[in-house]
Amino acid sequence: MRPEALWRRFAGVGLLLLAAGSGFTAEPGPVAATSETATLRAVASFAEISDAKRRSAALFTEAGRVLLHPRCVNCHPASDRPLQGDAGRPHEPRVRRGSDGHGVVGMRCTACHTSANYDAVGLPGHAQWHLAPASMSWEGRSLRQICEQIKDPAKNGGRKLDAIVDHLKNDSLVGWAWTPGAGRQPAPGSQATFGALVEAWARSGASCPAP
Repeated sequence: MRPEALWRRFAGVGLLLLAAGSGFTAEPGPVAATSETATLRAVASFAEISDAKRRSAALFTEAGRVLLHPRCVNCHPASDRPLQGDAGRPHEPRVRRGSDGHGVVGMRCTACHTSANYDAVGLPGHAQWHLAPASMSWEGRSLRQICEQIKDPAKNGGRKLDAIVDHLKNDSLVGWAWTPGAGRQPAPGSQATFGALVEAWARSGASCPAP
């Protein structure tokens, strides 16, 4: 057996043992999304709203279907413990955010989450797998509160709005939400449509939805 094949076999066994020992279980079966939840409205469909402020808020509300989806909220938890699954259960094992969002010593995110999804044991993966900063917690917050957070440089890592738009449109970890692996419902629509909505929101005044 070639060395790399042998390594993959032992790595797979190790992850299976880790999953069993931690109580982690893969999400049951493929998750079927309905046509209503699977799509996002295109930017052009909001042109009928003549008032720019109302149109801007409506664009963000549609984009908010992604922001409030478990694929995003699970990595923007209210506590230092991430969530997992479509139901947003507390993460097992009991990992913590750590000072850089990548976990604490001995329980770094990359100890389990590799550079790609590992469907054999239901582990999601990405090369930059980590939690969002605590200042960008979305769990339990309204869409208006999230909108205000995103625009606030004191909470968004000092980014200007253009940088936020670029991050949401092009970041590959954000893009993982649409390719989350077997058994997890992807975020609605696509990153391209989501990014277009966010960009149109910013260009139309970046208004937030009503409370």
